[in-house]
Amino acid sequence: MPSFDVVSEIDLQEVRNAVDQANREIGTRFDFKGVDASFVLTDTKILMTGEQEFHLQQMMDILRQKLVKRKLDLACLDPAEPVSTLNAARQEVTLKQGVDTDTAKRMVKAIKAGKLKVQAQIQGDQVRITGKKRDDLQEAIAHLRAEDWGLPVQFTNFRD
Repeated sequence: MPSFDVVSEIDLQEVRNAVDQANREIGTRFDFKGVDASFVLTDTKILMTGEQEFHLQQMMDILRQKLVKRKLDLACLDPAEPVSTLNAARQEVTLKQGVDTDTAKRMVKAIKAGKLKVQAQIQGDQVRITGKKRDDLQEAIAHLRAEDWGLPVQFTNFRD
């Protein structure tokens, strides 16, 4: 039976490149001259450090610009509240990967509510959709693309 998977993945190499470019831009910008500001990328988080919350807002704009230039969806970013002390401010930005169970359940429910001739099942951090005809699967893709899920959604592993 034809099937495909609904996943939410981001290219970590492109994120790494965007963070490196953002660090370089901070080093050359006039409004960051003499300011101790930087981006640090860990496995699934980006830590932004600056001297004030204003710097963090500017850094977030720079990061978003660099991610958009590298064709990464901004829905994968989950910024936390900034933490300020007397001489420093920090903010963590979590990179969302994988379809969480609540979103997966909403996707399955939307497919069932659309009365499409396909079956959807949750498999870990992805949703597998199977159907008898390829056209039914393409309708399911169009149906899923029409809604906003709060995370970047890709369709992979399309099989006939």
